[in-house]
Amino acid sequence: MFTLDGKTAIITGASSGIGRAIAELFARQGAKLVLNARRAELLDDIMADIRDAGGTAISVPGCLTGEDVSRQLVEAALDHFGKLDIAVNNAGMVGESVSIPDMATDDWHEMIETNLTSAFFGAKYQLPAMLANGAGSLILTSSFVGYSVGMPGMGAYAASKAGMIGLMKSLAAEYGPQGIRVNALLPGGTDTPASITNKPGAGPEVEQFVNSLHALKRMAKPSEMAQAALFLASDAASFVTGVPFLADGGVSINRT
Repeated sequence: MFTLDGKTAIITGASSGIGRAIAELFARQGAKLVLNARRAELLDDIMADIRDAGGTAISVPGCLTGEDVSRQLVEAALDHFGKLDIAVNNAGMVGESVSIPDMATDDWHEMIETNLTSAFFGAKYQLPAMLANGAGSLILTSSFVGYSVGMPGMGAYAASKAGMIGLMKSLAAEYGPQGIRVNALLPGGTDTPASITNKPGAGPEVEQFVNSLHALKRMAKPSEMAQAALFLASDAASFVTGVPFLADGGVSINRT
């Protein structure tokens, strides 16, 4: 049920953290991968690991704030593997915590373009390829921030991630009749290189605070987010669409 044998998947933000874990798991489940991140050398590392383990992966490095790279990713999937079944639009940024009155306009635009506009570009090119294939699973990596929880200093991030959920719902309603499922994955705090707990100067009290936000009283491993993405991508979720899929360790319900 969770196998991806014979399927082709695009994964953005695949060089580290959640994206890398998704790529590794999808490869183990049989998917042929087209990977994207800005840093080509890190993509080379993960592709080598996937190929050494018997998987299949190619890469299209580049920044997704312009639409050319999103188009190239789909072209690569079609040219190398003949179709596109799955797209995980995972690339994004968190940025620094800053109040809206103190935020530079350029920083606002960077957040919206990196998180929300890149998801638009991804869908713009991925959906026609999935329509030609007769089915597909399109996943946007959003966040509980701006959906179930408001956090001070996170206004731009919250707006970008909430926008992705609105985009997801519209696409799910529009393309469901054509067999395309569209969902959003909403991770909780995850122990990745980009996590606040791994920033320079972050002491044990930062990790304790982040852990305390979750009902499970811990952060997630990237592999746990990958398992949630696998469910949404696989035929096990054949009747799941239009869902903000919370894999947040209980942040949304925690009051202790």
